[in-house]
Amino acid sequence: MKTAQVGAQTIELLSRITGQKLSQRDITPLVIFLANLVTVLLGVIFVDGKVAESEKQRLLTIVYRFSLPDSDVRRLTHLMIKGVKENQVYQKANDLLTLAAPLSESERLLLINFGYEISAADGDMDSREKKYLQIVAKQLGINLQHLAVLETGFTHHGNVELTAVNEVHFLLDPSRFQELDTIFVKAASDILKTLPVKLEHKNTKQQKNIDYKEFKKVQSRHKKLDNYCNQIFEIIEECQQQEFLPHTLIEEANQVFKKLQSQQFRLAVVGEFSRGKSTFLNALLGEEIQPVREIPCSGAITVLKYGTKKRVTCRYKDGREEEIPAEEYQLKATISEEAALGCLSDELAHSEIAEIVFEHPDLELCSSGVEIIDSPGLNEHPDRTTVTQRLLKDTDAVIFLTNASCSLSQGERDLLQDIKIQLNHGQENEPANNLFVVGNFIDLVRSEKGREQVRQRIEKFVLGQKPLVTGNNRVHLISAQATLDAILQGVENEYLQSFQNFTSSLEQFLTVESGRVKIESSVSQINKIIHKCFNALSQSENTLNGKIQISEAEKLGILEKIGEASGRDVKIRKLLSNLVTKVYEEATKSWDEWLKKLDKKMAKKSQIWYSEHNPVTSQDKLIKDYTNQFIRDLSKEIDEWGNQTLKDIIIKEGVDYLDANIAYEIEAIQEDFQRLDQKIKTNFSKQMDLSITGIHDDFMGLGGIGGGLGIGAALAAGLIVFAGIGFIAVVVASLAATIASSFGLGMLDLDGLNDQIKKKVSDTGTKKLKDSKQEFYNKLKEIINTIFDSRVESASRVIEQAIALYENLLEQQEKAHQETLEQREAEKELIYQKRQELEQVNNDLEVLLSQCIGN
Repeated sequence: MKTAQVGAQTIELLSRITGQKLSQRDITPLVIFLANLVTVLLGVIFVDGKVAESEKQRLLTIVYRFSLPDSDVRRLTHLMIKGVKENQVYQKANDLLTLAAPLSESERLLLINFGYEISAADGDMDSREKKYLQIVAKQLGINLQHLAVLETGFTHHGNVELTAVNEVHFLLDPSRFQELDTIFVKAASDILKTLPVKLEHKNTKQQKNIDYKEFKKVQSRHKKLDNYCNQIFEIIEECQQQEFLPHTLIEEANQVFKKLQSQQFRLAVVGEFSRGKSTFLNALLGEEIQPVREIPCSGAITVLKYGTKKRVTCRYKDGREEEIPAEEYQLKATISEEAALGCLSDELAHSEIAEIVFEHPDLELCSSGVEIIDSPGLNEHPDRTTVTQRLLKDTDAVIFLTNASCSLSQGERDLLQDIKIQLNHGQENEPANNLFVVGNFIDLVRSEKGREQVRQRIEKFVLGQKPLVTGNNRVHLISAQATLDAILQGVENEYLQSFQNFTSSLEQFLTVESGRVKIESSVSQINKIIHKCFNALSQSENTLNGKIQISEAEKLGILEKIGEASGRDVKIRKLLSNLVTKVYEEATKSWDEWLKKLDKKMAKKSQIWYSEHNPVTSQDKLIKDYTNQFIRDLSKEIDEWGNQTLKDIIIKEGVDYLDANIAYEIEAIQEDFQRLDQKIKTNFSKQMDLSITGIHDDFMGLGGIGGGLGIGAALAAGLIVFAGIGFIAVVVASLAATIASSFGLGMLDLDGLNDQIKKKVSDTGTKKLKDSKQEFYNKLKEIINTIFDSRVESASRVIEQAIALYENLLEQQEKAHQETLEQREAEKELIYQKRQELEQVNNDLEVLLSQCIGN
């Protein structure tokens, strides 16, 4: 959803519809979609001049899918229904276009499908209702052939274009809705089941594509996991409606399943400029997708993924998205020749593009469940660390490309070290098992002896005394261009064979080593939800059997415990506010003291900077070399302060103190549960244990409850490579140009020119950093808040779940007292049935896991 397109006009319209004074923060993707949904559904209902009772019921059934009873969203939905009626928004094209502006093409198609659903609610689709949906669809820019496909899902007759069927299946692929909510994923999945079966795309090209059979197997297993998640979610929904389960369980399941839905392997390709990354990707994909030229080419992060048709989306740093013609892709993804031949860092720093997403139907690797992230060259990128962090986020494997015909440059060695540390979440001394080092252009090394020397040279650095990588077959020598030629011409050669050896090693790692871990982790998370359901259902059954009975005094005691638990949450949050302020003040004071000493440190480091360029005849290149070395040394200095002072001392003390207080409050709640279990035979302790396990998982690598501050993913993202906090690009983007313009050859003695250039680079760069102090403070506050907030939010979830257990027990007791014997027996039968269904899913998961391990 393009939330950046939510402006003052949208906020004003939604405020008018709901009768509430809404702000930007109130306009969430769910609120936007619900407003559109209510508008379209009411438009269908009123267009034929009569409102059937079945349509009213279907309206509520549809919109209630997106909210829980008594939730703010549910209340807002009722206000929307009232406001859309009174304002007749469904008749006003401009209002509809304003509401729908942020919706993606897929979300618009989903919206119209709900319109068809309510039209068919009374068993007959009125022609006026269909006409209204056609008008709305046209206004929203929906392909009329796609509309015909949706209609056949309800009428089950009519001729539709097979190409359109494929496109609708692609647009409504559940994975496209994962950023929104599980209910959107489920809705899209349900719609696809009603549509005509899509025609599988066949590649008619006569070329020698690389087959990725193992990826397809893993993709099939992930789809099974998706189905199991949907089954469990439906069971939880039904049980929660009967008050068998606490209401927080459905929210927890929603979050877990959302993360697991349609997982894909993410493969990042990184390296310096002009290492053949674009040609390598073309060989990997079997088609000339990426722009290629001899001088530096790729200027933006590019995500390559499967699609039923070629589609290119440009995502900008300001949040905008723009779909561009496929033929314009290479132009958008390419650095200008002027910048490529001149100063790359300036163009990269001022580029508005965050990333480009390219979808394509004929990419064998991508259609097998792999997303490929291609990076711009990182050696001259002014904010290399930030770009690298974005590349490596949630990445399963990294391919580092180097030129086999040259030695690994110092820049490449530094970059490899950075990548290894980030892949290991900050562990500097451990090798990475998901890093592949690939030497390209091996065809330029003609002799076998020369090729063996190349391999030894790379392996000595990568696998030597302090190895960067671990695992089998992590170093490969290939020729991307010779491989691509062989693929496109449909011939065999030694380079194609070498490339296939590499892809086999990559596939083996991702599907067997990484893939198995992914499946095991997914099954573990799903099983935790299932066991919570079992425990809660057992307690509900015991209540119905009369094994759990609560006196009035005990009810009052439970209500008091609910109040105490809420008070503990408030206490933790109050502590958080004071603690964050204290940590921030200590951190800024430490930074200011560190900054005072920076001039001398950088001046000393500049003495060992080296460049092969002449300070007179190649001054611009010399300055660029020294600027890059300044950036490298500055980044290391910031990293050192971030790790040794900020993380290991200032933040560690704060986190330890916070953890100890969280542990005390949660242990007190657990002790209350244990006493209640002994007194009235509940199983709250078991249910609470699972929640506490969850909070331990949230703190994993961060020390656990009451533990020390390890190097966890959250800190790795924000601190381990602290130079990547986002302001380095601003500091150094035009540093080389600034320094070059300050020198005239006549103003300096030629004998001392080299040293004076070093001094100028150091002084100018350090001054730029000091001038950016406020920007640094803002980012520092954001990092500290993220670290501490995440821990408190995890603790609050546990406390909320504890309160929900208390409330659910009281609800069950009240319900059991009011029901007849027949009603209780029927509910026990339903509990038995749902337990059986959960056990079946649990067994299916075990079978899937054993198949994965046995593969």
